[in-house]
Amino acid sequence: MSTAIHTRATLDDLMNVEGKAELIGGRVVDFMPTGFLRGLVAINIAFSLKERARALGVGVALGDNVGFAVPELTSGRESFSPDASYYAGPLPKNSMKFIQGPPTLAVEVRSECDYSPAAEGILAEKRADYFAAGTLVVWDVDPVAECIHVYRSDSPEMPTTYSRGQVAEADPAVPGWRPLIDEFFPAR
Repeated sequence: MSTAIHTRATLDDLMNVEGKAELIGGRVVDFMPTGFLRGLVAINIAFSLKERARALGVGVALGDNVGFAVPELTSGRESFSPDASYYAGPLPKNSMKFIQGPPTLAVEVRSECDYSPAAEGILAEKRADYFAAGTLVVWDVDPVAECIHVYRSDSPEMPTTYSRGQVAEADPAVPGWRPLIDEFFPAR
């Protein structure tokens, strides 16, 4: 009888994966491509963040599939790849590599499979990982209900929810950013 030996995956292994993936528990976890609405909402948020970063003169806005490497968390997670993000820390010396550290603001846009009780648990665990790594604010964006749940590291179980017609925020992660929610979702 042979025994299979599994080698623990590293950030270098993750860098060589095509498509979106994260490093969790020494394994590269692939993510499936998602639909049109999720992608549209994510790029709209990233674009708005880019405008704010330019106005602040601090930080960078990033779109989907940018890797953030973090020291291994108790959950086993070693990386994040949010759908959009804002980062106000030091950039990597080699710009082709992952950013070392967590995003300042992480934006997670729900996909079609993110609406079950099991998915809610997974999303809550990922938010907890973001906060354990040092992220200040996490946006849970629901493109079906057209709302944004804003979670903060100082009150991770008490989100503020913004819907169409309202102005959102991401304080203290992105100071002064006050986007109108309607800008992120398709016109009605």
